Amino acid sequence: MTILWWHWLVFGLVLVAAEMAAPGGFYIIFFGVSALLIGVLARLGVAEPLWAQLILFSVLSVASLLLFRGRLMALLPRDGSAAVDALVGQSCRAINELAPHGSGRVELRGAAWEAHNGTEVVIGCDAVCRVVRVDGLTLHVEPEGGR
Repeated sequence: MTILWWHWLVFGLVLVAAEMAAPGGFYIIFFGVSALLIGVLARLGVAEPLWAQLILFSVLSVASLLLFRGRLMALLPRDGSAAVDALVGQSCRAINELAPHGSGRVELRGAAWEAHNGTEVVIGCDAVCRVVRVDGLTLHVEPEGGR
């Protein structure tokens, strides 16, 4: 069986594209980059026999995965706090009445959320309110226009 240098490049690009299409885990990317590197080395004549290419590909893939994945994951935020924090200041609509310091449900961006009214004012059904804080999946709201 003959594997040409450009086969490695195509294989590497397919793996990199698969990583981009998959929801982040950062596993496949290391195999893709290793395949691209083997393609370049094969083109330069450094990794000539197929068995050497396969061994080098295996070693590079696993070594880069073990050495760099943890560092890469440490650079990225692990929770969705950035997306959830973007909800602060947004207007929402009360699905049911929220008693003072009580809980209920609000609609925000087409989805129903648990909500907590942290004010002394009753927020009536269908009233417009504003998100002041997010705690997990609970929105802390106040009536639009302040307390």
